[in-house]
Amino acid sequence: MKLDVMLADSVTSAAGRARALEAVGVDGVFTFENAHDVFFPLVAAAPVCSLDLMTNVAIAFPRSPMHLAHAAYDLQLLSRGRFRLGLGSQIRTHVEKRYGAQWGKPVAQMREWVLATKAILNSWQDGTRLDFRGEYTAHTLMTPAFDPGPNPYGVPKVLVGALGPKMTQMAAEVADGLLVMPFNSARHMRERTWPAIRAGLGERTGFEVTAEVIVGVGRTAEELEAARAVRWLLAFYGSTPSYRPVLDVEGWGDLQPELNARSKRGEWNAMTGLITDEMVDTLAVCGTPDEVAAEIVRRFGDCDRICAYFPGYPAPDDLVGDFASALKAAHRAPPG
Repeated sequence: MKLDVMLADSVTSAAGRARALEAVGVDGVFTFENAHDVFFPLVAAAPVCSLDLMTNVAIAFPRSPMHLAHAAYDLQLLSRGRFRLGLGSQIRTHVEKRYGAQWGKPVAQMREWVLATKAILNSWQDGTRLDFRGEYTAHTLMTPAFDPGPNPYGVPKVLVGALGPKMTQMAAEVADGLLVMPFNSARHMRERTWPAIRAGLGERTGFEVTAEVIVGVGRTAEELEAARAVRWLLAFYGSTPSYRPVLDVEGWGDLQPELNARSKRGEWNAMTGLITDEMVDTLAVCGTPDEVAAEIVRRFGDCDRICAYFPGYPAPDDLVGDFASALKAAHRAPPG
């Protein structure tokens, strides 16, 4: 089990941050598409570290699969084979009103974006004719001037961020890996996510599963109390209708409309107050580095990687390093 943590979102600080995170023992870094470009910080980090690099996630629909393929190819080249392209759908409002892009049926559209991006990458790698035709996108022209040729480090993996069963099953059918969204619980993972993965995979092998986890970690009483601030992110996720199934599984589904209504009124502090300690301990993982590591292995021990978020509280590098060491030790420990 490998550990990924978030890289600085600013391109000006990404290189230094990558060096610091490598020094404390994490395995990889990811970028998140928020106020800065999702690819540029990885461009800055790739030459100065040996960490695995990933977009988590690049919003797919506003970008042509051709753009995605070129970015993935070049980052695979720059990182010497350590790049993974993580794609996500976002929600309709953002795709249409923020990005000015088209929104269709998201699962079917994401299937095409994955297949088209892989078709382009494979055509460059194998020298085969590009001939992808779908409902949302088509790619049938590739002249020598625009063909970079085979990548010496191979074709980068294409992963999909998902939570619902339809998107999860589709990812298992056509992508190289799954990024399980961080608003999750052990029960939802067991009862909803893994069955959808198995249904999509069939006889396929080599599929990478990454569990994203909201982590509240500390070593002292003061650090542990500060880490409970993760509840603000749980309130934010819980206000979104697409995340209600996680609350439904745990019997808290009626909370979602209340969180949503308060978010529309801008009542963020009141929203946070609705997240109980039980919810924090179920939807996030909180405790000392050893406690958090053991619980992550209990919940997500069958996954290949963990993406850890440390939202809303200070997580100094030495604390991240203690957590990384504890996770490695917990994963190596015999069961029971």
